[in-house]
Amino acid sequence: MYGDQGTGGLSAEALAQIPPALQAVVDAGDLSGFVTLVWRKGEIAQVNTLGYRDIAGKVPMTRDTLFRIASMTKPVTSIAALMLVEEGKLKLSDPVTRWIPELANLQVLKDAEGPIEATSPAARDITVEDLMTHRSGLAYGFTSIGPIAHAYEDRLGPALGTPLTPDQWLKALGTLPLSYPPGERFHYSHATEVLGFLVARIEGRPLGEVLRERIFAPLGMEDTFFWCPPEKRERLARLYRAPPEGGPLEDVSLPLTQQAPAFEAGGGGLISTADDYLKFARMMLGGGEVDGVRLVKPETIALMTANRLTEAQREIPFMGIPFWGGQGFGLGVSVITDPAKQEWMGAGSKGAFGWPGAFGTWWQADPAQEMVMIYLIQNSMPLDPGSAAQLATGQRMGGRVALPIFQKLVYAALSN
Repeated sequence: MYGDQGTGGLSAEALAQIPPALQAVVDAGDLSGFVTLVWRKGEIAQVNTLGYRDIAGKVPMTRDTLFRIASMTKPVTSIAALMLVEEGKLKLSDPVTRWIPELANLQVLKDAEGPIEATSPAARDITVEDLMTHRSGLAYGFTSIGPIAHAYEDRLGPALGTPLTPDQWLKALGTLPLSYPPGERFHYSHATEVLGFLVARIEGRPLGEVLRERIFAPLGMEDTFFWCPPEKRERLARLYRAPPEGGPLEDVSLPLTQQAPAFEAGGGGLISTADDYLKFARMMLGGGEVDGVRLVKPETIALMTANRLTEAQREIPFMGIPFWGGQGFGLGVSVITDPAKQEWMGAGSKGAFGWPGAFGTWWQADPAQEMVMIYLIQNSMPLDPGSAAQLATGQRMGGRVALPIFQKLVYAALSN
């Protein structure tokens, strides 16, 4: 089903092509369902709720369905850190060892794919900016190849759902060598988890409390949290895996705990809804303000959404693909720098920004078009050591093409 269309200056006829195109992916058995939302120039242009949030129970997707948004968490944590920058509590150039001594005196692998014993001392400490641009030299197990990938898994636990406390986790992280020297290259990593715990230490309370007080409560994001309370769990979408070889979707939902875990992953742990995340995205699109509530200055959003990667850093493939051909990375978000070079991956104007999540979730704010697009699914991707390249290729074709179909049809509705 889909709601009001044709507002915000978009072609209703063109938008009407989106639901059947996405429904075909559900009907083919490649994805369980979608919630998509398009907002433009102050109005909701379209909301689609297609398929099921629980296939076995035949529970349909609804507009208020809760999704694990994975790395869509990163921009939220980054805004919290930038609020502290505005308040003078930290600087982008600060070494993180000021608050996280566990990361002092780190070693760097001589070969990122080589033995973890073959290291040399890091030339300098990791800075706050290094964390926010993924140039810290830290890693994820799933973005790494070789012994370091397995060492991350062994010492830190899984990328999502570690049983460690933040202090235990940071201590364990400090025993691992960096994959690359700080500042050298973009290497997707646990950097935003570290950033979240840095924010928590500065504020003297858990990250979830900081985000609730500083971001979620002011914006009215009542359905965004690290731990889904029992009274809201019936709205939580199940997480599915599509076997690449074919066959029905497999339910691989993460276990629900009886109490909130100590570890709140600022890089990937949030649960949210389309309407809640729209409030956050509109705040960023509005230069730090939405509906009369200002979180940060316009200058801070401009800083956050400007590419900080060098040309040499953008030439290095990401997730096994030439990801940076038409875009760069700022402080917690990617930004389109060349729309023509970006067309093969999706659609967007120069300056459009956002960041996806590993379970297929995606959002983009486009200042040139005064538009926000949100795309929510729950498609489990492998997060095992060395599996990063599969994030781009290790799913069935229907699941891969659904997002670019959505993107291109929305932008076609502009031109029509």
